[in-house]
Amino acid sequence: MVELSQENRKRLFYSLLRIRMVEERISDLYASEQEMRCPTHLSIGQEAIAAGICAQLRQTDYVMSAHRSHAHYLAKGGSLKAMIAEMYGKATGCAFGKGGSMHLIDTNAGFLGAVPIVGSTISISVGTALSAKMKGEDRVVVAFFGDGATETGVFHESLNFAQLHKLPIVLVCENNFYSVLSPLSVRQPDNREIYQLAQAHGLKSYHADGNTLEDVYSLGQEAVDYARSGKGPVFLEFKTYRWLEHCGPLGDEHLGYRTVEEIDSWKSKDPVALSEKSLISQSVLTAQDVSQFKKQIAEEIEEAVKFAKASPFPDRKELSTYLYADDNFFETKKEEMTNGKTSDLRASA
Repeated sequence: MVELSQENRKRLFYSLLRIRMVEERISDLYASEQEMRCPTHLSIGQEAIAAGICAQLRQTDYVMSAHRSHAHYLAKGGSLKAMIAEMYGKATGCAFGKGGSMHLIDTNAGFLGAVPIVGSTISISVGTALSAKMKGEDRVVVAFFGDGATETGVFHESLNFAQLHKLPIVLVCENNFYSVLSPLSVRQPDNREIYQLAQAHGLKSYHADGNTLEDVYSLGQEAVDYARSGKGPVFLEFKTYRWLEHCGPLGDEHLGYRTVEEIDSWKSKDPVALSEKSLISQSVLTAQDVSQFKKQIAEEIEEAVKFAKASPFPDRKELSTYLYADDNFFETKKEEMTNGKTSDLRASA
């Protein structure tokens, strides 16, 4: 276990609590107003993984995520105002109001983006890590994804490539046991753990409880330090649980694919409540500290919501901006090829 100062433990808890409160507010707004019309995947119950891993990272390190990305974006330092504005489809959003919840990006914070296609950002992250190594950059890349992504071909191809080239990447699997409504038991054999798939590709691999914040932090530090040292990729599997429906702001007990008893069992392992109780019992925090944290976070959230609602929608003229190369792009590349400046048009496109 890594020894953390009291101040660092407070900051870590604040990050965890902030993610929870932001997503709870999104859930309330999404359900009550009908103004956020983008598909939204909340990670309430899973926050400790994002908070614990991203606390290890520098601003210059990179993170990529998938469709359930709010926690990773916030933990890496993404702008809350820009995220909320994006969910309202406003021009001040982090993707100019054209991407929504599943396409968050903040390059200033080192959050390179989220892509909803399952498993797709694993290969992009590996390519980014290859770029960092080729350029000699002191940079670690972290890819977050769910258990469903480990069933894709690109997952295995990417792990093999990352290990072959000893890339500075940490691959983080948030195993919440479900792919939409399908439990892990109908998708993968019951005598094999996910982290063992990574071991088969030669990666240093670990698995742990994803709801214990300081355990996530400790394992994350070991993984990030290993990857940064040039020794190669690390795979982390954290077992956790989402409380709400796969996509949307509500519960889904009525669907019958998981029981109320199962949900309640995982809620008793609430990472926010467990962390708060632990820190108060060790006199790191007081109840008054927690109350003050909640007040500060609530004020920040409401300021972000007001900013988003006051922001304009994108102009219609912006509909295709950043979607296609400009008219002269390919002509310029053809000219460069003719003059011997590049060997492959596709490599530059």
